[in-house]
Amino acid sequence: MRLMRVGALGAERPVVLDDEDRAFGLAGLTADVDGAFLAGGGLARVRAALAAGELPAEDIAGERVGAPIARPPAVVCVGMNYAAHAAETGAQPPAQPVVFFKHPNTVVGPFDDVLVPRGAVKVDWEVELGVVIGRRARYLDSVGDALSHVAGYVLSNDVSERDFQLDPSVSGGQWSKGKCCETFNPLGPWLVPAEEVADPQALGLRSFVNDEARQDSTTADMVFGVAELIHHLSQFMVLEPGDLLNTGTPQGVALSGRFPYLSVDDVMEIEIDGLGRQRQVLAKA
Repeated sequence: MRLMRVGALGAERPVVLDDEDRAFGLAGLTADVDGAFLAGGGLARVRAALAAGELPAEDIAGERVGAPIARPPAVVCVGMNYAAHAAETGAQPPAQPVVFFKHPNTVVGPFDDVLVPRGAVKVDWEVELGVVIGRRARYLDSVGDALSHVAGYVLSNDVSERDFQLDPSVSGGQWSKGKCCETFNPLGPWLVPAEEVADPQALGLRSFVNDEARQDSTTADMVFGVAELIHHLSQFMVLEPGDLLNTGTPQGVALSGRFPYLSVDDVMEIEIDGLGRQRQVLAKA
């Protein structure tokens, strides 16, 4: 099963898709897909109700697709987490995860426009595996326990403005300035429960700009895997249900110098095996 949120911005409602792509409403089970729902066994209740035929069928054709989770309490991000991506930027793989944050209001739907910020000249794409936390993770004892705190996985585009992020005269050394612009985290189209992703370190991920291939890699190239990241982060912060963890991007971004940066009217598309595909048009802020 796959969970989605559909409807106008700010008025999305939750639905679930079955294996035949039929949609069923979740209004009788929850008002939204949020931390309380995930922490309270919501996914198990949806699975049981779907199997029992207790959910009303819905026609969602033509409706806007929102982010599959409600506004997350936190968006925690990891940089330089693919070996080949570090190499293309001239850096060595980090000895510890490079951590930064995005404002939760950057999260938008997978087909919403992405706005080019005022003064931006280096807007970049980043296909990433997104991890949605389902159980509170605090001072975890072992890496082996980490994945039990994952509710599910999502497709995430960690859009960046590289001058805002990396030019000292603009960023002041603060990556988040280039990460927190409005619309800079398209998410979805759906949330896939963790038990339906056999191995988060064996997923192919790809990106395209104006129908031309850019990134083509697998999550096996991560420097720090999902379990390692959750365990590590739990030693420094408390990860709460509903939080989003962006796990880094592979090689093939504009920062490498191999491709031009994005401009208004360009089209980004990204995909991850089993997690769907997104498409965004760049528009003026």
